[in-house]
Amino acid sequence: MPGGRLTQQERQQIALGLGDGLAYAEIARRLDRPTSTITREVLRNGGPTGYRADLAHRATERRAHRRRPAAPRGTQPADGADTDAIQEYRENFTTLLMQQGLPKMTARVLTCLFTSDTGSMTAAELARYLQISPASVSKAVAFLEGQGLVGRERDEHRRERYVVDNDVWYRSMIASARGHARFAEAARQGVEVFDGPAAIRLQNIARFMDFIGESITRAANQAREVLSTEAREVLSTEAPDHHD
Repeated sequence: MPGGRLTQQERQQIALGLGDGLAYAEIARRLDRPTSTITREVLRNGGPTGYRADLAHRATERRAHRRRPAAPRGTQPADGADTDAIQEYRENFTTLLMQQGLPKMTARVLTCLFTSDTGSMTAAELARYLQISPASVSKAVAFLEGQGLVGRERDEHRRERYVVDNDVWYRSMIASARGHARFAEAARQGVEVFDGPAAIRLQNIARFMDFIGESITRAANQAREVLSTEAREVLSTEAPDHHD
C-alpha cells in the first residue's frame, strides 16, 4: 500500500536502486510509492551513499517503539485532526527543507515553528518536543536568524521565544538579496586586481549578482504589498455593518 510503512523487502529494493544510480522518483515509481517517502527514507538513514536496508529497517523499528513526545503548547492539533497525518506532513516538510540545503536539525526546528499554532516556542519547548539538546536548538536558531527566517521576542514571563510570522519569507528574500549584493561587490573588487579573462569573468559575475539581487528585492516588495493589500480587503469585507 502506498500509504503504509515500508517493508524490509522494499528497503532492499531501495538499496539496489541507489546502487544502480537510480533517481528517487524512479525508485518510487517501481515501488508504487510517493517520491517523498523514498527521499525521506534515504535521507534519514545514511543518505544515498550510506543507505543500508537492514540498518534502516532496524532503525525504523526502534523509532516505532519509542514513545512519541507530547506536543508543546501551541502545537496541538485541532479536535478531530489526524495526528498521524500531521506527523507525516512535518516529516515531509523537513525533508523538503533538507533538499533545499538546510541541515537536518535546523530543518526540524524550522518545521516545528512553522507548523505550531502560535508560530513561537521557547528553546526548552523545542528541545523537549524534538528530543534534542538546548545547544542544538541554539545552533539551529542562530543559523535561521542569519537567514532572516526566525526572530526573537520576550513573552509575559520574560522568557525568550523564537518566532516565525507572516513576514518570514519577505525577510528571508531580503537577506538573500543582500547576500547577492555582497557577492557582487566582492567580484567587482576582483576586477581591480586581475586583468584579461579573469577580470571579464568577475565583471560578469558582479553584473549577474546585481541583477538577481535587485530582482529579488523588487519581487519581494511587490509580493508583500499585494498580499498585505489583499489581507486588508478581506478584513474590510468581513467587518460587521454598523448601519442602523
